[in-house]
Amino acid sequence: NMGFIDDIEYILGDIPEDRQTLLFSASITKAVETISNQFMRDPALIKATPRNITVPSTEQHYIELPEGKKFDVLCNLLDLHSPEAAIIFGRTKKRVDEINQALARRGYSSGAIHGDLNQSQRNTVMNQFRTGSIEILVATDVAARGLDIEGVSHVYNFDIPQDPESYVHRIGRTGRAGRKGAAFTFITHRELDHLKIIERLTQRKIIRHPIPTLTDALAGQQQVTVEKVLKAAEEPVLAAYKNMAEDLLEHHDSVTLLAATLKLLTKEPDTTPVHFTEEAPPRERKSRTSGSQRHIRGPRRSRKK
Repeated sequence: NMGFIDDIEYILGDIPEDRQTLLFSASITKAVETISNQFMRDPALIKATPRNITVPSTEQHYIELPEGKKFDVLCNLLDLHSPEAAIIFGRTKKRVDEINQALARRGYSSGAIHGDLNQSQRNTVMNQFRTGSIEILVATDVAARGLDIEGVSHVYNFDIPQDPESYVHRIGRTGRAGRKGAAFTFITHRELDHLKIIERLTQRKIIRHPIPTLTDALAGQQQVTVEKVLKAAEEPVLAAYKNMAEDLLEHHDSVTLLAATLKLLTKEPDTTPVHFTEEAPPRERKSRTSGSQRHIRGPRRSRKK
């Protein structure tokens, strides 16, 4: 269905015949060939097949899990990785709002952008993210298009995108300017075929990652605390605390005191209950690859007779 053909005929019928005409199409179908033969003289076909359309410096992983476990696993990953700047992608505006609200309930610093925000609200959230006031940005695909943000170390696909091309745009937010990045995609068992379509588009193998546990999350936060303590120990402003420390050590066991200090400074995993609205998995559909003549198809559904 080429509803714009009348406009094309009108425009080309009103411009000089002595001209150069270029036709760009994501795929060359019979309808496109018909237009080419009708409006072009001896056209030359130039075919571009993109390679390595994802950034090599970005590690790509997927985690297969039930839908209802996604948020707990996301929190475990955040605690394990402790990213300074991360983007979480949700499939819908409602999903993005629910993720952002759930993160706040569990004590994470986050903000959300999607199509329902006006420009002022969007600018406020983006400024907070760029300046480090918030560490996590939750976004829809549309809202994140064109974002130019430095220093994003991790991308989390809470929902696998509907269009495989959107996957490329999502993970392109990290691994920039020679820095390493990591992308994690959550999928349910029924979405495995959709993941394979993405692998075919990107020509990259997405590595399966084990489901992180609460123990993993706690270990990640404990490591963050140790690094903070060691860094603070190098600062020259500890004189005011040394007398206090010496007094404590005279009356208490040093290992017990240090263990208590580490516990107080460590963000332990939070299991506060949260609610998410169940969403349908992505529809099976064709994927348009930029510059390619081939369509990537998902598995076909049988039709009821």
